[in-house]
Amino acid sequence: MKRTPFAQWPCSIARTVDLLGDWWTPLVLRDAFYGIKRFDEFQRSLGIGRNVLTDRLRALVEAELLERVLYQEKPARHEYVLTERGIDFFPVLAAMSRWGDRWLAGEAGPPIEVRHESCGHDADVTVVCSHCGDPVRRQDVTLRLGPGYPPKLREWAAASGRFDTDRTTL
Repeated sequence: MKRTPFAQWPCSIARTVDLLGDWWTPLVLRDAFYGIKRFDEFQRSLGIGRNVLTDRLRALVEAELLERVLYQEKPARHEYVLTERGIDFFPVLAAMSRWGDRWLAGEAGPPIEVRHESCGHDADVTVVCSHCGDPVRRQDVTLRLGPGYPPKLREWAAASGRFDTDRTTL
């Protein structure tokens, strides 16, 4: 899969988009969360061409979201298992699913529901503040430049007015 210059942008969203690269990659990850591990299962589930699937699985292994694990020696066959980094991607997919359920699901309702086994209820996955537990909404946050923002771009960012640069510790 060809990489874009987004990987070098000072933006975690751009870097994530660069990692995902296309519409197939999040669907491969979705299927991995559904428990699919083998190449043929991914192909059958997605209806994706072998060459495209091979590229996507290779990119996800290189990005350390999936691990290629030998499950049969003769002939050599592998499974694709979510890594810790891959498992940590679940909230991203859950947030995308929640948005799609709200705005795109139609009258029939959501195609998949999330059951939170800890409490035994269906969950409406929401991004919450790790400190107070309140839902995080755009109108309730201030965007500040972080320590990873390139020094050579800070002046432009301050002039753009999009970030709170007074509260940023540099």
